[in-house]
Amino acid sequence: MDARFTAEQEEIRRTVRELLLKRSGPEDVRAAVRTGEGYDAALWTTLAEQLGLPGLALPEEYGGVGCSVTELALACEELGRGLTPSPLPATALLTAPLVLALGTDRQRERLLPRLATGRLTAALAVPGAALATALALTGDNHGAWAGGGRAGGVQARRSGDGWRLYGEVTQVLDGHSAGLLLVAAHTGGFARSRTLLFLVRAEATGLVRVRQTALDETRPVGRVQLRDSPAELLGEDDEADVPAALADVGDAAAAVLAAEAVGAADRALERTVAHVRQREQFGRPIGSFQTVKHRLADVYVGVQAARSAAYYAAWSAGVRGERVGVRGERVGGQALAQALEALRTAAAEGVQFHGGLGFTWEHQVHLYVKRAMADALLLGPVHRLRGRAAELAGMFGDDEEVRG
Repeated sequence: MDARFTAEQEEIRRTVRELLLKRSGPEDVRAAVRTGEGYDAALWTTLAEQLGLPGLALPEEYGGVGCSVTELALACEELGRGLTPSPLPATALLTAPLVLALGTDRQRERLLPRLATGRLTAALAVPGAALATALALTGDNHGAWAGGGRAGGVQARRSGDGWRLYGEVTQVLDGHSAGLLLVAAHTGGFARSRTLLFLVRAEATGLVRVRQTALDETRPVGRVQLRDSPAELLGEDDEADVPAALADVGDAAAAVLAAEAVGAADRALERTVAHVRQREQFGRPIGSFQTVKHRLADVYVGVQAARSAAYYAAWSAGVRGERVGVRGERVGGQALAQALEALRTAAAEGVQFHGGLGFTWEHQVHLYVKRAMADALLLGPVHRLRGRAAELAGMFGDDEEVRG
């Protein structure tokens, strides 16, 4: 692994940062989260059509840029710095890779070019609070997390040449506004129980979507109800290895989200350092006190370590196809755990050193605390991410199925 970034990768980072400095300041973020979609549609158009962020990691044959997971991670790191709300994680990290991996040629040709340009946004709907389980980040994903033939979750049944879905999914990233839903549903009954993925259009009959109140307003989520809604099976038939595809996508998504969390942690630390240089007590800046220096130095070390882990995880996810079977190659969850902990620490110290100001809506530092907590609830918690990483590394035995 060459740890140096190419000129093109540095240019991606610089271009995204310059745009966000102009278009995604604290007041812009507050205005964006109040919109119906939960993000700035004009900014999203710029990010998608001019910078091509949704298609960075998609093949050129489908309208993408043809880059790797690393480039997408660098772009998301910049989005994380300002907590810029956008449908990029739901569209480019969770949905488009699954369409690429499991979709038919016709489905890829119909959907991927529109996803790559941002004209179509998408969301992955996983029943309950099972997103981390479905992506194999906190445990094996071959269980009954999509319903398992019991009440709850989402159920699918054949209807003529198509499928019908019924059930409810809560806490779906951008589920209230996405133009396309990729729904995980249980089918087959008890005798042949399995989870499949289905495409549901935003205008489908029986589909009801409502935006929900979220701990982190910069991560808009929605509740999705399916009332005998028509759906299209993703892929050629119902024999696709959905758990394996979800695990691969989960590893790459975790690496990119780790980079995003690192960007947020780095910016929270920058704000805190700038504040302690100005805030005075006993006639001197509080940043001159040794205790303050030591605490912020610890935060800095944590952020830099998390950054290294995120970059390595993104690189590893990019070459995974060439290294199938190599022990411990799925390291996205481990990097995400380290990044979320670094963000939580940086945000907590930021609030502490800002004093009462840090808890007010007028100051942005409290939003970093909410991002850290919300991501841990959605994708973790951290100790379970680390537990799964230990299993994949073989620390609890030599089970080939666990490492697979």
